[in-house]
Amino acid sequence: MQVQELHIKTTSLKEEAIDLLSKLIETPSFSKEENKTADIIADFFLQKGIPTQRHLNNVWVKSKYFEETKPTLLLNSHHDTVKPNTGYTLNPFDAILQDGKLFGLGSNDAGGALTSLIATFLHFYSKENLNYNIVFTASAEEEISGTNGIEALLPHLGKIEFGIVGEPTLMNLAVAEKGLLVLDCTNYGKAGHAARKEGDNALYHAIKDIQWFKEHQFKKVSELLGPVKMSITSIETENKAHNVVPSVCKFVADIRVNELYTFEEIINEIKQNVNCTIEPRSLRMRSSSISLDHPLIKSGLELGRNTYGSPTTSDKALMPFPTLKMGPGDSARSHTADEFIYVDEINEGIELYIKLIEKII
Repeated sequence: MQVQELHIKTTSLKEEAIDLLSKLIETPSFSKEENKTADIIADFFLQKGIPTQRHLNNVWVKSKYFEETKPTLLLNSHHDTVKPNTGYTLNPFDAILQDGKLFGLGSNDAGGALTSLIATFLHFYSKENLNYNIVFTASAEEEISGTNGIEALLPHLGKIEFGIVGEPTLMNLAVAEKGLLVLDCTNYGKAGHAARKEGDNALYHAIKDIQWFKEHQFKKVSELLGPVKMSITSIETENKAHNVVPSVCKFVADIRVNELYTFEEIINEIKQNVNCTIEPRSLRMRSSSISLDHPLIKSGLELGRNTYGSPTTSDKALMPFPTLKMGPGDSARSHTADEFIYVDEINEGIELYIKLIEKII
């Protein structure tokens, strides 16, 4: 009878997760504009009689028998999305269930993980005598690494022992994550008329530096995260007219840094080899990792999940405690046209999250 009741409860959690995700898909929640989805998430918990707290567009709840003397496990995912790209053939704000897939903007990144973690939190919410408190947070501004997301929320949560960040990983264990270093680079020259041999073309100086970024290889290669990867993602001059030799040329370098380098080491090596000036946009999104000996990882390995290093960044980078990135869905589908997640992936996600935590809680 108890087994049957557990099955009924788990089935109900899965159905609620799909229903909640559908509502979130149908509500635009671009980064910095997540107030309506924050309302939906807060109302969802309030309707269940769970006290809910909110800071900006971040929503959080605590397990029923929360004790200040106990260590705390954080369950986190984000509810903001990128803007839909031009390749969409479906309405990105229609939650369409078809052939076992739930289509819609944010379904895969990271709505599936978000609602699966909510279901997991509900499963443990009223359980007594656990070894850990559980706090669930739905955070904002993850897609833009904004300062009003998890970073603004953490000071309100108290001490966190360790956490799970819900992102699409096919429910494998992303135990390490590359850091993101974005550099604004500027080359200078001298303006002149394009019809005459005058001026000093800043664009040509930039081309030389860009070629260096393209060809340079940092020596330290990580077993988990591979080599440091540098990409030039935009370039511009101040010119509006075609007949002016540009005196200034700016370009942006997107650098994915493994755990073997500090950002400062990367910047110093770049400065020794290029002529452009360099201005880091932020030094916040550093590489991170969790020990393979951590109880969370051991639990995941016992469940047959694989470990790997993730090339993409997440709010994991902003958490000053051991954190595992794990969730239903496939990172390869994130930010794609006609984004979707399989319903079975969400169902599996809920089951695996619960089993993962049951082994340590």
